[in-house]
Amino acid sequence: MIKYHNIQLRKIAVHKVGNKSLENGLILTNGLIDLEDETLANLFLKYFLTSFSDTELFEFHNDIGVEQNEIYTVANKIFASPNSILSQSKCIAQHLYSCSMHPKIKSGELYVAYFKDIIIEDEVTEAIGIFKSESKDSFLKVDFAGKTSLVEHDEGTNTNKLDKGCLIFNASNGKFRVCMVDNANKSNEAQYWKDTFLQLKPIANEFHHTNQFLGIAKNFVTKQLDEEFEINKADKIDLLNRSVEYFKAHETFDRKAFEQEVFQDSEIIRSFRNFDNNYRQENEIEPADSFDISPQAVKKQARVFKSVLKLDKNFHIYIHGNRDMIEQCVDKDGRKYYKIYYDEEN
Repeated sequence: MIKYHNIQLRKIAVHKVGNKSLENGLILTNGLIDLEDETLANLFLKYFLTSFSDTELFEFHNDIGVEQNEIYTVANKIFASPNSILSQSKCIAQHLYSCSMHPKIKSGELYVAYFKDIIIEDEVTEAIGIFKSESKDSFLKVDFAGKTSLVEHDEGTNTNKLDKGCLIFNASNGKFRVCMVDNANKSNEAQYWKDTFLQLKPIANEFHHTNQFLGIAKNFVTKQLDEEFEINKADKIDLLNRSVEYFKAHETFDRKAFEQEVFQDSEIIRSFRNFDNNYRQENEIEPADSFDISPQAVKKQARVFKSVLKLDKNFHIYIHGNRDMIEQCVDKDGRKYYKIYYDEEN
């Protein structure tokens, strides 16, 4: 978990990075941002850090060796000499520009920041932040002079929405810990931020294992299950609910216990195991049959587990548990309907 109670924002450099394939260009600045204005510094802290609560931890990698990872190398230099942040931030900007080859990658401002007294996993340390602003919002500025007014419009960065970013923590064991967000674009071509520019791989801890397994279970129920079995939407929602409830009710994960408690049917369990094995091989994910459960990862995944049964455009039924309280039926004219049982009305 990351804590920012006493964090200090010491330095920020900013550059403009375009799309190289579209020849948008690269603009490198020759000075750091003045942080004497406390309001401006607090705006930057809010903009940079708000998106990093309960995020997964990564580490740098490279197929040849981590020393060949450019961001890893630059981070080492900045931690060794924080005053080098301006010159090193230019190296980061040039590397990002060389990675921005897909035509859908947007131009934007690149911020490189240096922080002191940030806490991760109960350790007070220093951190480097790399953030890219791509989305622009329109805003109005009204200036009153006497009884007249002047209204102007412009475009700028919304400090409530971070598009892309990473925090690199200088851990005491000599290894960097990295948090990463990419909110601007979830499509495959946008993976350049994580895979090409930063070159990150997840750290195999309880957050990673919990997050991965819940994601695989969700994909199995929503994308694979009804290809092999006759199953209605209410039953699929029930399986999703039981998956999340298992992780909420236990401190440690056991694969066999999960399969029996959630899927119950031997044929569905067999299908799930095949799906899980194939998914892990295709995505190069290490198998994990037991691990400590991360409540933060459960909370994160629970947000995307849909429990809404949509009936045409007329009704939405929210199913939170007890599948026996809802029954699917068909009347004599062939119209489908649900019976819902309850004890109290609130």
